[in-house]
Amino acid sequence: MGTFAYFPHTEEDIRKMLKRVGVGELDDLYADVPSEFIRKGDYDLPSAMSEQEVRDFFESLALANPKLRVYAGIGAYDHYTPAVISYITSRSEFLTAYTPYQCEISQGTLRYIFEWQTMICNLTGLDVANASMYDGATASAEAMRMCVAASRRRNTVVASKTLLPNVLHTMRTYAKFAGINLVETYDVMETVCEGTLDLAGVIVPSINRFGIIENHSSLAQAAHDAGALLAVYCDPSALAVVKTPAEWGADIAVGDGQSLGIPLCYGGPYVGFMSCTQALMRKLPGRIVGQSTDADGKRCFVLTLQAREQHIRREKATSNICSNESLMALWCTVYLSLMGTEGLKRVNELSYAAAHSLHDALMETGRFEDPFEGQPFLKEFCLKPLIDAKTFQEALLEQGIFSAVQTKEGYVSFCCTEKARKEDLETIAQVARSI
Repeated sequence: MGTFAYFPHTEEDIRKMLKRVGVGELDDLYADVPSEFIRKGDYDLPSAMSEQEVRDFFESLALANPKLRVYAGIGAYDHYTPAVISYITSRSEFLTAYTPYQCEISQGTLRYIFEWQTMICNLTGLDVANASMYDGATASAEAMRMCVAASRRRNTVVASKTLLPNVLHTMRTYAKFAGINLVETYDVMETVCEGTLDLAGVIVPSINRFGIIENHSSLAQAAHDAGALLAVYCDPSALAVVKTPAEWGADIAVGDGQSLGIPLCYGGPYVGFMSCTQALMRKLPGRIVGQSTDADGKRCFVLTLQAREQHIRREKATSNICSNESLMALWCTVYLSLMGTEGLKRVNELSYAAAHSLHDALMETGRFEDPFEGQPFLKEFCLKPLIDAKTFQEALLEQGIFSAVQTKEGYVSFCCTEKARKEDLETIAQVARSI
């Protein structure tokens, strides 16, 4: 055997593979990496430990991370996670599941993906949803490419500058390497109605990065008159109480499932979603699970549609989606099953009440101006600070609160969910008064 006893490669295997790729040593595989980035010397690893010592060691590392209460927003929301979700999703048949190509042995996986798709259709009001996407940002980029693919001869997509920063950054990256002309603007309607662009699509947020619930009346008609598709980026949790993409006349809906009970967890893993009208079904990236019957007439689930050009027609691919975030889609499916329609509405009612209470308390301090006065918001809002924003945020951190995230315009963002504590809201306002 080779150097590592449990690796299934002998010294002869390694020698043959190195010869095949034209190198002499394993280290030659890293020849393109600058030497300053290659670690030299031994790793700083502790001596061997007992199981209890290992547990104590990692617990001490965990304690080095401050546990803050989050009132920030900007696309990541600290909603409550029912305890039963982690137990269900930790079952071995879910944790080890991968791509369900063989439907005969994948009925459990196929069923929950089918349920996820169904729930996304119910939330967005659209006809079809795919299995799942990596996250909301890449789902938006895929929607952009989908608009171009559906139009065939047009390659311009208009995107609202009020989309989340990470969404716009990701779209720019995809657009650059896909040859798409991405036009970013604050006034989407005016840009669409100018008629000077060869439009393939328009992408706008349902709730923008300032927390404002946007009004998209007549936008779908304007986009369609220009020969373009309309895509709406959504917070799925909020769709229980705000207008759905279908009600705005959208062709495509995308977003991030994180608000459906996925913990913040330092930025991931999250899961994106995408749904569309039936007319666009064959342009969806990824795959669609459908319901059928087996040889005995019993209900079963199958991969109805696979647009996975990686193993079908790679040269004609319009998407680079390979495997989906199925485990996180299951997480959201369990969450939605537990919450139900009334539960989601209650989450939004509590979030709305807390956010508006904090907004009013902060305005009463005299330390802020409201640049969006009179605009409707749900659980998130931005204010213009009349105090030093960094000093304010650091003072909140000392109280164990992460909030007042600065935007590029110089505003600070706040967000409240159903987990908001009355004492925390009072503390945030009190800290503002003290500066």
